[in-house]
Amino acid sequence: MIFLHHIINTYSKTNSMNYIPTQERYERMQFSHCGASGLELPKLSLGLWHNFGSVDVFDTAKQILLEAFDNGITHFDLANNYGPVAGSAEETFGRVLAKEFAGLRDELIISTKAGYGMWPGPYGDGGSKKYLISSLDQSLKRMSLEYVDIFYHHRFDPRTPLEETMGALELIYRQGKALYIGISNYNSAQTKNAIEILDSLGVPLVIHQFKYNLFHREPERDGLLQTLEQQGVGSIAFSPLAQGLLSDKYSHGIPKNSRAAKPHGFLSEHDINQTILQKIQNLTVIAQNRNQTLAEMAIAWLWYKNITSVLIGASSTAQLRTNLNALNSKPFTDDEIKAIETVCK
Repeated sequence: MIFLHHIINTYSKTNSMNYIPTQERYERMQFSHCGASGLELPKLSLGLWHNFGSVDVFDTAKQILLEAFDNGITHFDLANNYGPVAGSAEETFGRVLAKEFAGLRDELIISTKAGYGMWPGPYGDGGSKKYLISSLDQSLKRMSLEYVDIFYHHRFDPRTPLEETMGALELIYRQGKALYIGISNYNSAQTKNAIEILDSLGVPLVIHQFKYNLFHREPERDGLLQTLEQQGVGSIAFSPLAQGLLSDKYSHGIPKNSRAAKPHGFLSEHDINQTILQKIQNLTVIAQNRNQTLAEMAIAWLWYKNITSVLIGASSTAQLRTNLNALNSKPFTDDEIKAIETVCK
């Protein structure tokens, strides 16, 4: 029977209209409550920042999405400007939602954001009510949705009064266009102010999305992690592998097709110096002594830090499965944590 189900599932993935999710998908994933809310998120969420745009191969993107759901990843994270081109990642997801994921909407957590530049002129960027309302309406149309589960303001905008930005989020929440409200890339002080304003409006801040990994520790130094814990706000960390540095990709130099080799990227050749390479090698030894890869250990370390969900990316189903292996991580010992901190200090 198991073999027969495997054949049916494999056939379904290649004949998308008949896609049948794997029955064991929820047994393969672990879930955590998002702060003080009733929302549970998978410990791994899939981000569509890269590899899901109009310049990418649609069938590959679709297979990654189906493989993710088959392994219990129910949360798919987007933004208005994800692509390229901007908006096309939402369109890609909308195509899969209309066919392969048809009938599964209530099993999915779909999030999107607005905050960075999206269209020309003064109304296509920032944190104004005009921009946020217009952007979400466009996102809903691209995905053919009536609502998203989570809507984030993507970044703090110093040019717009925070009261206006939070007021826009309240309106979106009251209209039912988003079930939960989040913010992203706010520091600790900005987060406290946002929570205070939202509280006065009767709207809970449920989740904060921020960059956090073994090499980027600003959320610790800034006090953001403590703020979220004190306020009962959930957390989701992006760039858990530091754009691939916390994997075996760069242990022997810079591969031709890697992000560091591409111009105008978030990772450059200058980011990979001898000091960083030595840290990567030392961390790899610690991971190997734990019988796992550096990537698996880097993801597990974020859970050790009580991050609700880790936002991973994937360019293939094979890469996705590698990240999923982190779910099998054993607990860290005190000595292992001390060794990691010694390397990363």
